[in-house]
Amino acid sequence: MLMKRAELYQEYMKEVPIPAQRGSVTPFTSWMGLGRLIKQLYGQPLHYLHNILLKQWDQLRFGSEDKDTPLDIIVHPCKAEATIWLIEETHRHTTSSHHIAKLWLSDPMHDAFVDPIFLEL
Repeated sequence: MLMKRAELYQEYMKEVPIPAQRGSVTPFTSWMGLGRLIKQLYGQPLHYLHNILLKQWDQLRFGSEDKDTPLDIIVHPCKAEATIWLIEETHRHTTSSHHIAKLWLSDPMHDAFVDPIFLEL
């Protein structure tokens, strides 16, 4: 059942187009915050692996000298958004559904990082 769900998920994510018009200069304080803003702005889900990656990037800042500095001061918003979309495109088009199913199986809380699918293709 989980394998079939991962297959359907990955096939759907491959069909979600990366927005052609981008480049908003949106203030953000964290990678996960930028992810939330992008989801709202473009009305698209981000890939499960991308949500996990954004969380990890935020965790990397714990204990650093600039941990309290808003991220948009460290990384220009246009570059940060371009990074999000480049990685998102990679996750959507190159990720194996077997890998996703394996990760989901090992993480009982995986649903917290799977965005609701709400697009009409």
